[in-house]
Formats: sequence, C-alpha cells, structure tokens
Amino acid sequence: MRIAVVAESFLPQANGVTVTLLRLLEYLSGRGDEVLVLAPAAGRGQKEVTCYAGASVRRFRAVPLPGYGELRLSTPRVRTLEDHLRTFGADVVHLAAPFLLGWQAIGAAHSLGLPSVAVYQTEVPSYAKRYRVRQIEPLLWRRIEDIHKGATLSLAPSSYACGQLIDRGVHRVAVWPHGVDRERFSPVHRDDALRAELGGEVLVGYVGRLAREKQVEDLAAVQHLPGVRLVIVGDGPREAWLRRVLPRATFTGRLDGPDLPRVMASLDVFVHTGEMDTFAQTIQEAQACGVPTIAPARGGPIDLIQHGSNGFLYAPGDLSAMAEQVRWLADHPVSRAEMGMAARESTDGRSWDAVNEQVTIHYRNAIRFAESDREAGHRPARRWLLTR
Repeated sequence: MRIAVVAESFLPQANGVTVTLLRLLEYLSGRGDEVLVLAPAAGRGQKEVTCYAGASVRRFRAVPLPGYGELRLSTPRVRTLEDHLRTFGADVVHLAAPFLLGWQAIGAAHSLGLPSVAVYQTEVPSYAKRYRVRQIEPLLWRRIEDIHKGATLSLAPSSYACGQLIDRGVHRVAVWPHGVDRERFSPVHRDDALRAELGGEVLVGYVGRLAREKQVEDLAAVQHLPGVRLVIVGDGPREAWLRRVLPRATFTGRLDGPDLPRVMASLDVFVHTGEMDTFAQTIQEAQACGVPTIAPARGGPIDLIQHGSNGFLYAPGDLSAMAEQVRWLADHPVSRAEMGMAARESTDGRSWDAVNEQVTIHYRNAIRFAESDREAGHRPARRWLLTR
C-alpha cells in the first residue's frame, strides 16, 4: 500500500502526535508499505529530518504559532499538495491531527479522488478557553467539523473523542487508541537509589508538557500532604511560573531515553491534571510501569482508568477530591501496590504493533468506502476556503 501521511507536526517537535506517527511509520515499514510524509518545516536552527523508517519526509514553509513557538503552522497551496500526492501515487491519505496543513490536504485528496483517514488527536477548540480567546472556539469547532465531515473515515483515540465527533454530525468514526511499549515502561525499572535522591516517603508525579492546557498548577492541592513529594517531569512555557506555584516540587526537566521510564517506574502515584486530552499517553505509560493513576473524568482517561481498580477518576475541577485520592493512596501502601499491579495488567494487549495493525484495516475500509461513495454518486458536504 502507498500511504501519504500529512502531519500537522513532526520531528524535531516532540508531542503526542509525533510519537504516534513515529510508531506508525516503523510498523508500516516492517510491513513493506511505501510512505510519504508531508509536514511543516522545522524552526530556525533545528535539524530537519528528511527520512524516517524508510519514509521520505517533504517539508513546507512554516511559521511558529504566536505564544506557542514549538508548533509550526503551514498552509501550502492545494495544487502543490496535489502534485505531491499525484507524483507519489498514494492509495490513501492519512491526516494526522489535521487543522491547517490537513485542511488543505483534504481538499487536495478530494480533487484527486483519493480516500482520506482523518485522525482527531487534539482538542484544539477547547484550548481557546485556556488561552483566553474564547470567542474563536465556535470557529475552531467548525473547522474540526468540516475536516472530519470531508474525510472518508475519521479515527479518534478514545470513546470520549469519538463521541465529540459524532455529536457534531461526523459519520464513519472509529476508535484507534495508542499503544505502549511494555518493555520500556515496566516496573523492573523502579530505582530505590533514585527514589532516595528525589526524597519523600510517597512520590507523586506528573509527566508532560508544562503548558497552560495541562493545568499542572492543580497539583498545588497535594504538595503539602504529609509524606508526599511532588515530582514534575517535562518542560514548556509555564515552567518558571510553575516553579513558583509549586515550590515544594522537584522539577527534573524533560527526560528521554532510559531516564524517563526509570523515573516513572519509581513513582508511587501518577496524577494527570489536564482535562482536554483526547487520550493521555503518559497515563498508559505510568500504568505499564505498575503505578496507580489519577485523572479528571473527561477525555481519554475515562477509557484508561477503571475507578477504584487501577486508579481513580475525579470530577473536572474538583481538586479536593483529587487531593483526597492521593492522600488515600499515600496512607494505604498495600492497596496502592494492588492498584499498581492492576494498572500494569490493564495495559496487556496494547502493544504498538497491535494498535497499528488496526489502522491498516481502517485504510482498507476507507478505500472501500470511497469506492462505494463514487458508485453511489455521493460526495461529502464541505465548505472549502482553499488557496489553490
């Protein structure tokens, strides 16, 4: 199969969209599929990746998003994208978290009569609230609706995210979750020397971007609990501010390689504070490490956490409930260990190969759907405002 992947972000940007794509490209390479990646250009001074796992990566001029410089925005002409797709001879177009580049690409796919699979991975419209531009939220949702109504098939990483699309009138929606490397993220990496270095009887951690939408400041509700030590792993635009808000926490910065699973496996409790995650991959990684997890009952965590079994869910915004859940786990080490074992067991069968095998089935379904649509004379409704 020849698959054109249109990525709203790609290496060297490190985020959930990129990580998911890297595992997919590795899987497709192992199958012998031919893949072309179309992505925004890297920032000034950054190393531009032109090939990954046998896939050629072609770049388009991009500018940084104001206030969030790591995200690069690119809007090439539709005809330019058509030329790339036509020359490559794509069988299907995979749109990863489409919004700007993906918006143009879906128009190009339609012009060429190519089936498209749009993956909803980022709840962009809700970011408007966090970044104090609430007035544009309806416009952002309209863009999401138009893209996914125009796609042949839409995928989302959780039942909650699927429901968001369905509620907005998008048909042909399926769940495509993320995988986890259970060898890399494993309880065997728990390190008592590291735990002693970090201090505290019970280590409560967060791993992820230190950005406004992640709500890491909510951890202030637990930083004064007796015997609890907060560990914050990650970097981002709010790091300096969070260091002032969470003075009792240990900030490690961003960790890669073996350091990340070593820290995660050394935690006693993992708390994910963000309320806008369509999946929340770090929850799954913590679970694979045998760590009970706590998160708001919204978005991806609803599928990952079985309340009272492998962790706890709390009502969004109810920080007193979250603090009480942390306190209870800190005070009950036996129950905490049992939840940790249940957390590890809950990741069984979630390897990257297992979930990526699903997407190849979705590709074939999209090709079949597109053929049946053409035979029936159906064309998806769309409002294209494209630069050709």
